[in-house]
Amino acid sequence: MSDHFVNVDDYAEAARERLEPGAYGYVAGGAGDEHTLRGNAAAFERWELRPRVLVDVGSVTTAATVLGSEVALPVLVAPTAFQRLCDPEGELATARAAASAGTVMTLSTLSSVTPAELAAAAPGAKQWFQLYWSRDRGFTQGLVEAAVEAGFSALMLTVDLPVAGRRERDVRAAFALPDDLPLPNLPQTLQREDFHQALHAVVDDTLTWRDLEWLRSVCPLPLVVKGILTAEDALLAAEHGAAAVVVSNHGGRQLDGVPPTLDVVPEVVEAVGERVEVLVDGGICRGTDVLKALALGARATLVGRAVLYGLAVDGEAGVTRVLELLRRELELGLKLLGCTSPAEVTGAHVRRAHL
Repeated sequence: MSDHFVNVDDYAEAARERLEPGAYGYVAGGAGDEHTLRGNAAAFERWELRPRVLVDVGSVTTAATVLGSEVALPVLVAPTAFQRLCDPEGELATARAAASAGTVMTLSTLSSVTPAELAAAAPGAKQWFQLYWSRDRGFTQGLVEAAVEAGFSALMLTVDLPVAGRRERDVRAAFALPDDLPLPNLPQTLQREDFHQALHAVVDDTLTWRDLEWLRSVCPLPLVVKGILTAEDALLAAEHGAAAVVVSNHGGRQLDGVPPTLDVVPEVVEAVGERVEVLVDGGICRGTDVLKALALGARATLVGRAVLYGLAVDGEAGVTRVLELLRRELELGLKLLGCTSPAEVTGAHVRRAHL
């Protein structure tokens, strides 16, 4: 169905046409005036690639290593909520596509399936679990244990949502979650008419860095801390046992007016790049975007909306196609940059654009 789509933007436009307006607004929208949402994408225009020529690129690989595990490309599937808004199979379809692409699928706490159900959909695949830490610590511990039991290989703690940002597209559309959407990873029923406000009752807004000590004591998996936008917090994450940090502003969906994530990567890499792996999400829709992130020091990237657009257009096949488009763009970009693998991309391959 989607073979004629040639890039992620084609999928985004098709998803806008296919999805009910409220669901599309939820997926595509950001907080406030959406300055940060637009800024994430615009940041890539402020960096230029510096290709080297007459390099033997007869054999090029897009494979990379993240948390000690090889992935087929340094593009992981970010945790995104309520995927059944886009396709009836939701997270299960995404998991199978990620497995087919040879990359990591991150399951959101706000998903329609449990860790065990996701693992069963793609046996042996690389899967991480994203945690929203609830006020019920016993439930939180049980959720972590379920991810461990299901064979997930990392725990991603989202730290930038003590309360949900104000996403005005959802307010204007009076968007509500469907009554039949399962939410098995929450400790209580989520009020669906105003679920952004209802999330406040689910997440714990009293958490501090000290609480990570307890989490590390009950979770044997590597800890990935998602939502870092400063060197100071990156250092604190490293000091509290994180194996990786994700430079993220929640896709522009939390505090509007914060920096684009790409612009923060150099600061975080300088602070902790020798101690933990630095990942980044936000605005990535091209293989060249991935190259720029790698050149600035990121180990890998995560994509959320691009995957959801593929899911909305053509289910599992759409996600597979989106990931393959990104892989092919990355492979082409590596060859034209004069690199034979993502590991060869360095700061020498990028510079600030003279706009």
